[in-house]
Amino acid sequence: TCNPFSCVRCSVGVGDCLSPKDWLAVQLVEGSGRCSGRVEVYFEGVWGTVCDDLWDEKAAQVVCRQLGCGLAVSAPGEAHVGRGSGPILLDNVQCSGSEAYLGQCSHAGWFAHNCGHREDAGVICSDWPQLQLVNGSGRCSGRLEVFYHGQWGRVCDDQWDMNEASVVCRQLSCGRALAAPAEAGFGEGKGKFLLDDVDCTGRESFLGQCPHAGWGLHNCGAGPALRLVNGPGRCAGRVEVSYQGTWGSVCGDGWGLNEAHVVCRQLGCGAAVSAPLGAHFGPGFGRIVLDNVRCSGDEGCLAQCAHNSCHCPDPTWLEVRLLNGTGRCSGRVEVLVQGTWGTVCDNLWDLAEATVVCHQLQCGQAVAAPTGAHFGAGSGQILLDDVQCVGSESNLGQCVHGGQAGLNCGHLEDAGVICAEGSPENQVMPAFLAPSTDAMSKGQACSH
Repeated sequence: TCNPFSCVRCSVGVGDCLSPKDWLAVQLVEGSGRCSGRVEVYFEGVWGTVCDDLWDEKAAQVVCRQLGCGLAVSAPGEAHVGRGSGPILLDNVQCSGSEAYLGQCSHAGWFAHNCGHREDAGVICSDWPQLQLVNGSGRCSGRLEVFYHGQWGRVCDDQWDMNEASVVCRQLSCGRALAAPAEAGFGEGKGKFLLDDVDCTGRESFLGQCPHAGWGLHNCGAGPALRLVNGPGRCAGRVEVSYQGTWGSVCGDGWGLNEAHVVCRQLGCGAAVSAPLGAHFGPGFGRIVLDNVRCSGDEGCLAQCAHNSCHCPDPTWLEVRLLNGTGRCSGRVEVLVQGTWGTVCDNLWDLAEATVVCHQLQCGQAVAAPTGAHFGAGSGQILLDDVQCVGSESNLGQCVHGGQAGLNCGHLEDAGVICAEGSPENQVMPAFLAPSTDAMSKGQACSH
């Protein structure tokens, strides 16, 4: 049997021991994370560097495998990630690439070298998880899936935004991120949720370098998406619920600690401390989607509580759609006023107004604000003119406009919008789906 005290490492459940000469502690330092950097090995109580003579991707692959960091991307030499300062312990390392540990590769011998620290070897690993985008128009758009412990699984959309999308596109060599659609924008996946609360800066090379809640730990798939905004962190703030692809707030009527307990439970935030009213965390924008929410406090998610839906309409909310374009994210702008759809005159229309429309429709960044009935002349009423937005509004109804007063337009002046998700390279972007009991798989769209 394997005696853990007779050797350095034991293969659990196998009964074989690795000899001390096979096992060699390795670390990567001064890189972007634990899976990239200058190679250092540990010998007789000292960490030292490795000379880059004969160093190649086969050796790098062994290091990545030993550290559990996926595949080797490159094996930079010449102190690419900085010069070390300790002893140079190894030189002329030669691996076949199939070894489990660097100590199984041949080398010139301990301390035997003809190098200086300007020749320190480095390694850059792909860093797990492996990624794929599925159900999109190609390999660079679709629902994000990650590979972990032999299975592909989904990523929950909590905190997902363009920072994470940028990292995914970079890791997949898919160019610049165009959008980060949530709420199963590319259809609902069927595997397990493997990641949640992924929080990247946007500068990482691989998604595995971003903090997250932990493998398999999530609060997704139970009712509509829920979030707390404008607070000091993700566990305090104004309650918002996603409804038909748009975030909206919750009326304070009947709101108390029982309801707060359910929200905290659904978000994995512990016990509720308080349930402040009166827009304590600032007024919301857009629709108020729930009213008179009544929970016992034992429910697993807010959707299980009694409530009145869409009871408190926001007077500034204005329904918007884009018609006659390549999809739902480009086309002629139309708004719904008192049950009637109509167009918008292009007087004063520019990228600021287009930005608000794209934001409201969750279509990414505004690419253009074409005028002169670029997407064809409409046939109904012209309902808005002289629209002026700052660009930070949540919906078009919050912008200053002249309504139909003093209207001086014809349909040859109908305004249009092209959003990033409706641009030619991404024109097959599917419509967002309404939330369901399992509709929070992450989506991705990259330029390529």
